[in-house]
Amino acid sequence: MYGFFKRYLLVDLTNRRSEIRQLNDNDLSQTLGGKGLATRLLLQHNPAGADPLGSDNHIIIATGPAATSPIFGSSRYGVFSRSPQTGFYGESYSGGWTPEAVSRAGFDAVVLGGLADQSLVLEINPKGAVFHDARDLWGLDTHQTEDAVMERHAWVKKGVRRSGVISIGPAGENLVRFAVLENDKWRSAGRTGMGAVLGSKHIKALIFNGDAEREWADPEAMSVLLKEIKAVAKDHPGVAAYKKWGTPMTVDLMNAAGAFPTRYWTRGTVKHLDKINAQGMQKSLKVKPIACLKCFLACGKKSTIPDGPHAGLQVVGPEYETIYSFGGLCDISSIQDIAMLNDLCDRLGMDTISAGNLAAFAMEAGRRGRIKKNIPFGDSAQVAELLKDIAYGRGLGEVLSQGIKHAAAQWGMEDVAVHVKGMEPPGYDPRVLKGIGLEYAISDRGACHLRATFYKPELSNMIPPSQIEGKAEMLIDFEDRHTLFDTMILCRFYRDLYPWEIIGRIIHTTTGLELDKDGLKKMAGGVTANARRFNLREGLTPQDDALPKRMHTEPLEKGQIITEAELKRLRSDYYRLRGWDSQGRLE
Repeated sequence: MYGFFKRYLLVDLTNRRSEIRQLNDNDLSQTLGGKGLATRLLLQHNPAGADPLGSDNHIIIATGPAATSPIFGSSRYGVFSRSPQTGFYGESYSGGWTPEAVSRAGFDAVVLGGLADQSLVLEINPKGAVFHDARDLWGLDTHQTEDAVMERHAWVKKGVRRSGVISIGPAGENLVRFAVLENDKWRSAGRTGMGAVLGSKHIKALIFNGDAEREWADPEAMSVLLKEIKAVAKDHPGVAAYKKWGTPMTVDLMNAAGAFPTRYWTRGTVKHLDKINAQGMQKSLKVKPIACLKCFLACGKKSTIPDGPHAGLQVVGPEYETIYSFGGLCDISSIQDIAMLNDLCDRLGMDTISAGNLAAFAMEAGRRGRIKKNIPFGDSAQVAELLKDIAYGRGLGEVLSQGIKHAAAQWGMEDVAVHVKGMEPPGYDPRVLKGIGLEYAISDRGACHLRATFYKPELSNMIPPSQIEGKAEMLIDFEDRHTLFDTMILCRFYRDLYPWEIIGRIIHTTTGLELDKDGLKKMAGGVTANARRFNLREGLTPQDDALPKRMHTEPLEKGQIITEAELKRLRSDYYRLRGWDSQGRLE
């Protein structure tokens, strides 16, 4: 097998030891890297029922066989663990420039177990792990931490390739259940609370140093493939749209569909659309396209606030999901204020999707008289203070820091709270996009649109949003291809440029494996099955593969709803097509 280092690093934080373990071709040919390899390692190293914030829970940082290759969209790493937010399978991904350094450290995965007895910076290099005292860094935000760790521990002064830092902020230190990992200042492994897992282990940051090289199966064929991809991308309308507008262009698309969640899931359209969409963002902010390493999409938008109370503040974003959560759910009409909240979440180290959902949930709780504090919808200043309280576990923020399920139980609002498996959904209302409803329900990590990005076929009329028949079959086809993205690891935004045939060629030129579509789908299905095994081991039932009650009982403005019968049919079809029994168990 090409494309792999054929080894992973097992780190015992309790005893400050590390051990290099070998990987064989059989394991790699069945799982590839990224999600496939990490899920197998998680099943191997985690005992059933491990406390997500305890010693037995392992957190795994992995790259895929495309890492450091010239393949477009390949500068990504993944992080995997048992989620403190859901109690089930946790995974998250991040891009930027740091993933290159993660790979150059010379391991296909780094597996961290145990609990350190003090704050540490963990250095990973080709020889193993080095443990650095970080007690003076505890309490710093993610930007400050990255700068300090690079200054102290980077290998750049030795003339070696660029180092990379992954850090947590105060939210991770204080075990906020949706804390994130940050790298390159503005890139986040943003969902399922991986920052809280690192915080529980007292790891303030990891720095990856090294110059390890991967060997590719067929570099010449890879070069030919890349030229073909660039030729297709040259006049591709999606590529042009990402370069010009980035993900904020989705605000208009979802609002037009009536599926832009607003005022805590009570509406599907927003009144201040022109102030928070892509055009409004570029009118109110100074916006410059920015790309991850080896990417021509340049979907990121480095934004500077030119005037007003936040003048001079700079952030990469806001992305669509941040605009939806604060501009939609919280009904905040100023894109400058949304950028400020984006920056605050990045520095504190918390997920903007969950943060915005929980802020809006608190607004709704106040409106209903379930809590004493009343935060009006649209009040960005009070939201900012609430985010700080969440990060530091103060007052109302302490309740919210434990996640939506905990807050809903505390306030008697279980029927109001919108989540799946304890994770709040992104900005696509399943009452309109019923395939998204299925995707949320069956996703192994909780409400998630990235397992299949099924809003794409539903909005582009590949299949009508309201259609039930045949939808599960199409979703599985999308999900399988996207799962291979997460094994390689590749950016989702190349999905239109990397159909099945291209994915097969990428795998072949990097690893040497030659698989037809059936072989690729079998491999992807095996990865999905392993994630399912993990969740079943942790107590998953069909009741967890469900949508919030409100999605079945409260229609949107135009009467759209997804009935319980519709979801049950979609879920039943999905189980059957996956070869699972009627309870979603592997046979």
